[in-house]
Amino acid sequence: MLTLKTISENPELVIKKLAKKHFDAKEIIEKVLEIDQTRKRTQTSLDSCLSESNNLSKHIGQLMKEGNKAEAEIAKNRVAEIKGQSKVLEDTLRQAEQDLQELLVLIPNLPSDEVPEGRVAEDNVVEKTGGIIPELGEDALPHWDLAKKYDLIDFELGVKITGAGFPVYKGKGARLQRALINYFLDKARESGYLEVQPPYVVNAASGYGTGQLPDKEGQMYHATLDDLYLIPTAEVPVTNIYRDVILEEKDLPIMNTAYSACFRREAGSYGKDVRGLNRLHQFDKVEIVRIDKPEHSYDSLKEMVAHVQSLVDELELPWRILRLCGGDMSFTSALTFDFEVFSAAQKRWLEVSSVSNFESYQANRLKCRYRDADKKIQLAHTLNGSALALPRIVAALLENNQTDAGIRIPKVLVPYTGFEFIN
Repeated sequence: MLTLKTISENPELVIKKLAKKHFDAKEIIEKVLEIDQTRKRTQTSLDSCLSESNNLSKHIGQLMKEGNKAEAEIAKNRVAEIKGQSKVLEDTLRQAEQDLQELLVLIPNLPSDEVPEGRVAEDNVVEKTGGIIPELGEDALPHWDLAKKYDLIDFELGVKITGAGFPVYKGKGARLQRALINYFLDKARESGYLEVQPPYVVNAASGYGTGQLPDKEGQMYHATLDDLYLIPTAEVPVTNIYRDVILEEKDLPIMNTAYSACFRREAGSYGKDVRGLNRLHQFDKVEIVRIDKPEHSYDSLKEMVAHVQSLVDELELPWRILRLCGGDMSFTSALTFDFEVFSAAQKRWLEVSSVSNFESYQANRLKCRYRDADKKIQLAHTLNGSALALPRIVAALLENNQTDAGIRIPKVLVPYTGFEFIN
């Protein structure tokens, strides 16, 4: 959430920056400033009433001591009148603050100056590429056929048990899942991240804290009886560990990693691009999260991008890094780098990670702050990244490593899987 200070100091700049995200902010910014002026005027009037009431109350005591009951009675009547005025002002102030909050959560984060212009995914900038795209024969199979051939994943059984988008992993397919999770967690710990195991459901306050609510409410599974939400990513519970917390500067950056199942409704998703593991309602992912001070957060972002790059390198997958354009960025992000791996049988790039800096946007919603060396309380910066999401990694591993002898497992995973081939 943008701070009122950011908006009020240069509203035209805020409007201009948000235009890069193709968000027309003029009307809502004008409304925010109008309500804020009402709030300030009301607060000033309320403070004046309370000051007058306090002074009169002291004066009444003095008048009573002097035996001046008539003037004391007049003063008492005025105090009662002020109380009535104060009640009206308090209600007006409360409504203005509520209206402000409801508007502020509808305004996206400002994009960094490094964000390129653009409206759609095709406008994203390719920052870097790596790995070798394998050349497969004409008889190469997509991962959904390989999963059936080697009895690794049963998509139909998932439909029977739950519905489309909830596959059942079996045998070496299940072991490959577990191997990837353990590998990703181990690599994160080696890089200095503290592992946590969060809940898979969160309350509405947590959803609002990281920006999933109200922006992505329709994409989240909602347990209405308990008013709890299934998490779309471990980012939500892990970042909310620091909601309403004041950290010490010496402890920054805070670095956490977590494995979780992720749940996304993915409403409106259909077609060939969502077949097999390409888009699921439930999937596994290891997340990395950082809480940092503003002057170091972009160094943290570079370190997180390098960490994810090391993972796809070690998995021997062809990859590329995209710097997302304004129109393809998330509501809450200031700068995002997406990782894609090449699926050789599908002949297309598959997104497997997003690494983002949210600057102070989430922290302001979360009230996640730190005490600097001068004992001043500042808003922190928050960052997160997928390291990594499993489904499309598995899809690319199966497709790219298929051979006549079976599916080869990358060397780095063999100690985790316990087997070198799926056959």
